[in-house]
Amino acid sequence: MSQKNPRAIAALMLEKVIYGGTSLSQLLTEDSASDPMVRDLCFGTLRWHERLTAILDILLTKSLKSKDKDVECLLRVGLYQVLYQSAPEYAAVNETVAAVKGLRKPWAVKFVNGVLRTFLRRKESVLHQIEEIETAHYAFPQWLLDSVREAWPEQWESVLKQSNERAPMTLRVNLSQNTRDEYQAMLQAEDIQSTVHPLVPSALILEKPMSVFELPGFNEGFVSVQDAAAQLAAFLLECEPGMRVLDACAAPGGKTGHMLEHTANIKVVAVENTEMRLLRIGENLERLGLEAEIVLADAGEPGEWTKPGFDRILLDAPCSATGVIRRHPDIKVLRWQEDIAELHIQQHKLLNTMWDLLNSGGRIVYATCSILPSENEAVVAAFCESHPDAQVQPIVDVEWGIAQQYGRQVLPGVDAMDGFYYAVIQKK
Repeated sequence: MSQKNPRAIAALMLEKVIYGGTSLSQLLTEDSASDPMVRDLCFGTLRWHERLTAILDILLTKSLKSKDKDVECLLRVGLYQVLYQSAPEYAAVNETVAAVKGLRKPWAVKFVNGVLRTFLRRKESVLHQIEEIETAHYAFPQWLLDSVREAWPEQWESVLKQSNERAPMTLRVNLSQNTRDEYQAMLQAEDIQSTVHPLVPSALILEKPMSVFELPGFNEGFVSVQDAAAQLAAFLLECEPGMRVLDACAAPGGKTGHMLEHTANIKVVAVENTEMRLLRIGENLERLGLEAEIVLADAGEPGEWTKPGFDRILLDAPCSATGVIRRHPDIKVLRWQEDIAELHIQQHKLLNTMWDLLNSGGRIVYATCSILPSENEAVVAAFCESHPDAQVQPIVDVEWGIAQQYGRQVLPGVDAMDGFYYAVIQKK
């Protein structure tokens, strides 16, 4: 695969995502995906998937066979380049046609060339046509578009628009090593421009994304890459020295590391259910020079690791990830409406299990990167109704997010943050 044209590599990866249900993050760990062009083609094509699909529905007289979906995905790549990249249109078409060789389907050369050149001739008319299709106009699948519109009747269009933007690269400064101003000065000395996040004390926003290995002190643990909204968890936990803290569903370990940076002398147990994800936690903590008890277990199934209970628990619950679509556009292809009900059940189960592990007077921070109330406020409301000893603490004296009856919701792109939900639940 590594010998192929990057457009062909992207097409084969997109086929696995769109028709195979594989996550793009998983595929991007392959060597062939290290090419920045491959990554851009995959991210961009998935970001505008609904628009590109609507265009193909107009251009193709009949659907391609299952065995030729790689050719269809190459057409998506070609259309993405023509519409969203700065290269001349005919050059983009020629390069896409040349990439057919990488698919080893000689018959498709003439076909791909014909479809893309037809689009160039009819471009204005086709684009006008697809604007009449709601899913194409907003570049969102219908079920999710409807869900966002129902959940956020005043902000839904902004939520969809922001979710189609590229997310900034945000850093979390290790405040146990340097102040934020000191680290920003280190960036400035390397001619790396950044701005201070106005609402999150540990966050800096880079003017341009870059390799982490170009960041001063990255290997020494001076800094990590983490969205500003995700950095709020450590502050909301309000850990104190000597406390025993559980980070359930902890991979890749960003929040675990932040807890340890934020409060000295706490005992953190980080739990994950696969060895690969557990390895990521260990690698992150090692780079930061921090230690936690890392446990391979299902957080929903208590064991020896849960004793003698916890003073603080972060439950970053499995969710639809609809708040981080700008970072993971494949969510629009991989998620289905039926998934939400299943996740809802899982979230309830985990929250109930965590409650039994929490010491009296302790607190749970329930978090998701979802913007759907059914995974957020509805879960916390139902939990509190069935647990008289649970008290939701209002999150006050903050300027981020929208106050809900239970917890606060950050919407994508607002204050340069991903979409996140937080609720703080105290055990009486």
